Amino acid sequence: MSASLARKHLHACASTEKARILSSFFKTGPGEYGEGDVFIGVKVPEIRSIAHTFHTLDKKEVTSLLTSPIHEERLLALFILIEQYTCGTTTEKEKIIALYLKHTGSINNWDLVDLSAHKLLGDHLKDKPRTLLDQLARSTNMWERRIAIVSTFAFIRTGDIHDTFRIADMLLSDDEDLIHKAVGWMLREAGKKDLRALKDYLTPRYQQMPRTLLRYAIERFPRPLYKKYLEGKI
Repeated sequence: MSASLARKHLHACASTEKARILSSFFKTGPGEYGEGDVFIGVKVPEIRSIAHTFHTLDKKEVTSLLTSPIHEERLLALFILIEQYTCGTTTEKEKIIALYLKHTGSINNWDLVDLSAHKLLGDHLKDKPRTLLDQLARSTNMWERRIAIVSTFAFIRTGDIHDTFRIADMLLSDDEDLIHKAVGWMLREAGKKDLRALKDYLTPRYQQMPRTLLRYAIERFPRPLYKKYLEGKI
């Protein structure tokens, strides 16, 4: 198997109309967060299916996909890495995470982050020190900061929410709306595990939080309580 054959399968599923829609949805215009990204119009389930077919692709071939200018090729690479990581040995998993971290510059749109960070880096750090997330949270690269917070989803799923709150604190004053949304999303997920802990976290902070972040964090709250938070009456 080769990356060129994987590309052939991927491009066979391409749709010009879907590419147009995706290019608009993922903000690829001048000055937008996805400026210059290239879409060929392939649906996520189709990419997952191709990734399963090519899950034995060697790392050099996967890297050629991961560094592609085409968005769907990069997503294909990430899905392949997830498959390889899931069934890999400890040594193989270490190599996959090293590859992932080496190429964060290619993980440069919110779907690429959100579909991979918790399944790779987050899972890898569940039983390890998590200072790497602090480094990513301090990055000048917006996508690395998003990787930092979304990776904590892996911990949340096991009921471990401490690091979500800690990384959220580092990102509360971030300038980027896409970071506000990711932090709010992870806080909301943490609240599903421990609502009291989320309320305790929000109470001293919510009035200073970016509005989008707060709305995401309290989205599942009962309407009267939701309204009180937005009106600053807690």
